[in-house]
Amino acid sequence: MSSPPVIRAARPEDADDILQLIIDLAVYEKEPDAVKATPELLRKNLFGETPYAHALLAFPSAEAKKPVGLALYFFNYSTWTGRPGLYLEDLYVSPESRNTGLGKALFGALGRVARERNCARLDWSVLKWNAPSIAFYENTLRATQMSEWVGMRLDEEGIASLEKFALKSD
Repeated sequence: MSSPPVIRAARPEDADDILQLIIDLAVYEKEPDAVKATPELLRKNLFGETPYAHALLAFPSAEAKKPVGLALYFFNYSTWTGRPGLYLEDLYVSPESRNTGLGKALFGALGRVARERNCARLDWSVLKWNAPSIAFYENTLRATQMSEWVGMRLDEEGIASLEKFALKSD
């Protein structure tokens, strides 16, 4: 008999496994060539001097060597609440491990982190076509859609073009 599932904070030595889960997510989201992350970038940006994000890993049992789920998140700030928030960048559970409670367990762990950090909100985005995930979020988690909001993004080129608006300094 195997032990129960395990959710734990990622460690630097997990970088290769984290990258594989990110790639698996990109394939699921029909963007297999979009991943530019490397194990080195993940180690630097998740575990370096200034961690920009954090990750939780899901394992089907304590004996399992490879994670089957990932929640990658970072903290933001709400001017309206005057408190931090937790933004879930990516949540992924491998197809063979879905409907086993690991997605709920990852959200449970995220909820614990959010409460420990006094977060007023936990936000994330989901692709419009991902009906199974939307149903899970609404029906199981009781999450609400932010229908009045539209996501916006600048890529690296767009960020660089902002320089033309910067004030000149001496």
